[in-house]
Amino acid sequence: MKKVVVVGGGAAGMFAAYASSAKGNQTVLIEKNEKLGRKIYITGKGRCNLTSTVDRDELFNSIVRNSKFTFSALSNFSPSNVYSFFENNGLPLKVERGNRVFPLSDKASDVTKTLEKVLIKQGVDVRLNTEVKDITVQDGEIKSVVTSKGLIDCDCVIICTGGASYPLTGSTGDGYTFAKRLGHNLIELKPALVGIELCGSDFLEMQGLSLKNVSICAKLDGKILYSDFGEMLFTHFGVSGPVILSCSSKINRQDMSKIQLVIDLKPALTEDVLDARLIREFKENNTKTIATTMRSLLPKSLIDCVLKKAQVLGSKNCSQITLKERKNIVQALKNLTFIPKRLRPIEEAIITSGGIDVKEINPKTMESKLVKGLFFAGEVIDIDAFTGGFNLQLAFSTGFAAGNNV
Repeated sequence: MKKVVVVGGGAAGMFAAYASSAKGNQTVLIEKNEKLGRKIYITGKGRCNLTSTVDRDELFNSIVRNSKFTFSALSNFSPSNVYSFFENNGLPLKVERGNRVFPLSDKASDVTKTLEKVLIKQGVDVRLNTEVKDITVQDGEIKSVVTSKGLIDCDCVIICTGGASYPLTGSTGDGYTFAKRLGHNLIELKPALVGIELCGSDFLEMQGLSLKNVSICAKLDGKILYSDFGEMLFTHFGVSGPVILSCSSKINRQDMSKIQLVIDLKPALTEDVLDARLIREFKENNTKTIATTMRSLLPKSLIDCVLKKAQVLGSKNCSQITLKERKNIVQALKNLTFIPKRLRPIEEAIITSGGIDVKEINPKTMESKLVKGLFFAGEVIDIDAFTGGFNLQLAFSTGFAAGNNV
């Protein structure tokens, strides 16, 4: 039996503590907040999308950074294992659109309560309102943890302190500091799953407009970095919404000034079909202005922006629209283009991109290759994924791997 200290009581930390204790280790879970799982409470808009039922290929395709590193952890504790774990411990689940798994109660708090119940059952020593100040190493091995409430001698430490996003939940980068102090390399932190600020001011008149069933793609020098179909939202700073959040994770290490964010407002229609519809609309409304006629195609707040991109005056009658202008309108509808200025701050990001270099971590055990008895799990590692339950799955799987291998 070993003495194990888990630092951080989030999703990864609770699972690491559970797995460690299940192996028969004396396990202490340290959390600096007054309660466990604070970030869990706000995931999935308070409902907690805790995993996904997608197939294996889609699962790994949904991991943005270092998916190969996660192969062993996800294979040994898969989404189906997570599903069974919660149901077997008294939390009924349900699968919704997009293979997203939620508690049947729609309460994120029930996920945390279930994990807390398991920790109590396993005999984990949970210490709240306790802050880790330092991790002591001697001759390349873990020796103790220095906390705000005293010294804890131990054989192993599992760092599960989260990333740098949502600092109010306690994710203030402590784990990065400990890892660097112990010789680990830190991959530059970037916001992921976050809104995108846009150059110019064309988007301001669409503020608050939500668009469903649109296609977006991000291009760099003509190469498509990311493309998706779904819902997006215009905001006071630019754009947000599901497809935009995922896009941010793919472009967060690029030069924003060189990226084109292209929106297809009518993805179900080819350019030829859309052009034929415009011909019909303009013919039926030949005495009306183009701005008025476009209301049958677009939300009102979007019309001026589209016509401006097409270089067509909204005050012109439909009968006056030239062939070139009509073609320009088709292009604007199919390729409404904006230039990103920057991503929103990391404090607003759902997840952190970057972290502890995976080259210095054993992917099967989550143990440091530099310090014996030091393990990492969850968002503190340089792994991140799209929305849909994948990031919590990574937290559960890496947490389980670390706890199961101490």
